[in-house]
Parts: sequence; structure tokens; C-alpha cells
Amino acid sequence: MRQSMINIMKECLPPVAARFLSHILGRKTFKGNYASWNAAMNESTGYDSDRIVNKVKESAMKVRDGDAVYERDSVLFDEIQYSWPLLAGILWIASRSGNRLSLVDFGGALGSSYYQNRGFLAHLEYLRWSIVEQEKFFRIGKEQFQNEHVRFYKNLPDCISEEKPSLLLLCAVLQYLENPNRFLEEVLDMGFDYIILDRTSFIKGQRDLLCVQRVDESIYRASYPCWFFGNGRFLAHLNSRYQAVAGFECAENANLKNTFFKGYIFRKRS
Repeated sequence: MRQSMINIMKECLPPVAARFLSHILGRKTFKGNYASWNAAMNESTGYDSDRIVNKVKESAMKVRDGDAVYERDSVLFDEIQYSWPLLAGILWIASRSGNRLSLVDFGGALGSSYYQNRGFLAHLEYLRWSIVEQEKFFRIGKEQFQNEHVRFYKNLPDCISEEKPSLLLLCAVLQYLENPNRFLEEVLDMGFDYIILDRTSFIKGQRDLLCVQRVDESIYRASYPCWFFGNGRFLAHLNSRYQAVAGFECAENANLKNTFFKGYIFRKRS
């Protein structure tokens, strides 16, 4: 039923609208309430398969070379789909540092968010967009996508040691970590001045929910564990060291009751 709906949209809508709606409706299908990460992994294919890496690489190369305008999760778009609150937060942070910006994009693939926003960042006195990724993306990024503004690293400590970024960017990545709470504790100890979350999955209440997300086959065949964070407990976890400057709704959705996607801009408390 879902695939038939997507196919009908592709026939009836302009290309940009069809691609965008197909991406939103087709990508996020979730099932289950798993007791452990291993249980969810046993029903998943994982995220680091060569099929996914190659699809992301092909799309990113088209954007890099000017043959496409924008890609996200390997899907090509005819127009850039901006996250205006994300961009506003990035520019606000740069403006507080003399129009200089060094950020680390954790899980940033091959630079999707950089290419999405670079047109609004060209005026900055200094721009360094560092990306921390898993081994396969790191290797491709360093060899084929690194330039004067974009750098690739294997882990956060290496990036911090060399670049000293003031902003940590987490775009649709935190929910795909096996132990996001431990990761957040490590991040809080690293002392970033700012943290921005975008397209992060939440569920109303205090308890987290662990599901398996299945990607629509029109994008690529894959499935992987995904957390929905209890919104209240998640914010309380960060509020001890960071102030939520702003929160914003995201256009994405899930087929699960009481779930939503949201972004936040955090500033370290004095």
C-alpha cells in the first residue's frame, strides 16, 4: 500500500515534490519494541553495508561536481531542502565569534549538511567543517571529498585535538548509536560551547523506545536499530550543563503513536 501510494505521487506531482514526499513517507517505517540493541540488530541489516556506502558516495559526488543540487541519505533533490532553524543556529554561533566557525559534524556522511548550507556560509572569515564518520565513509571522504573547508576524522578526540571546534552538530545520528546516553556523557565532558541537534527522534514521556527502522527499497534496501528518546528525560540529561536556547519541529514523521522529530540548539552554561 505504501509503495503504491509513493508510485502514484511520482506520476502526479512535479519531480521535486514527488522526490521530497517519497523520501519523507517512504523512508521512516518503524516496528517493534526491543529489549536490547542486540535483539534489534538481529533483525537488521546494519548501516555500514557497501550498498549504502556506494549509494551515498555516488549521490554526494554528483553534488560535489555540480551535477546535482542537493542530496540527503543518498536521495537527490532538484532543490535544496533547508533546515532553516539549523542554519540560523549555525550563523548565530558564527556571529558570536567574529564570523569565524569551526564545527564538527558527527555522522555527517560525505558532507551532506555542508553542501546544503555552504551558500550561506561563504562570507565567513573562517570556516572549517569537520566530519567524524565510520571507517568506510572516513576513508572515502578523506581521499575524495576533503578540501580547504571540509576535513574528515575517525573520532572526536582526533578532531578536537587538531581543529578545536566550538560546535558539535548531531543531525539524525544520535538515535542510531548503540549507547547514546554514554556518548552524551562523553560529549558533555568534551566541553563544546554549543551543541545542535536536528532531525532527532523522540517519544512523549520519560521512557526510551528501541525500534527497527526499515528504509524504503526505492532508496536502498536496509534496516537498522533506532531509538526514540523520552523527551523529558533527554532534556533533563543535558540541562545540567547546557541551556536549550531554542527548540524546533522537524518535518519528518514516524508510523508510531506519540513520536515526533525535533531539533534543539544548546549553549554551554557559564
